Amino acid sequence: MPSGLNHVTLAVSDVQRSLAFYTEVLGCVPRVKWQRGAYLQLGELWLCLSLDQVCPAQDYTHYAFSIEAHELPGMRALLKERQVPLWKDNRSEGESLYFLDPDGHKLEVHVGDLHSRLAALRDQPYDGLEWLD
Repeated sequence: MPSGLNHVTLAVSDVQRSLAFYTEVLGCVPRVKWQRGAYLQLGELWLCLSLDQVCPAQDYTHYAFSIEAHELPGMRALLKERQVPLWKDNRSEGESLYFLDPDGHKLEVHVGDLHSRLAALRDQPYDGLEWLD
């Protein structure tokens, strides 16, 4: 049985441009790069950028990264300074910023975790919410 998320691979149209975005904006640590890709690390996350045809999701699919509350204003300013487009306003528990990477992949930085989200659901449950544990 799987024990956790191993890595995330994103198709990118320009490896160097995406490498710069993920290191300079999100603070990923570059580990290796080659002609058609790169491996980066963010905490325990292994992120692969792979040169390919890009087809970002048009639905709610997105990738969320953790951020500390005191770092959120700086991230907001950095996204504005770099003219990174936003794709959604936050309407859920915990502060979040929703933005696009250079290829249109939907990203989020979020203050909080699963425990804080579940605690919020106890106070304000979603329609039809059913506790499974």
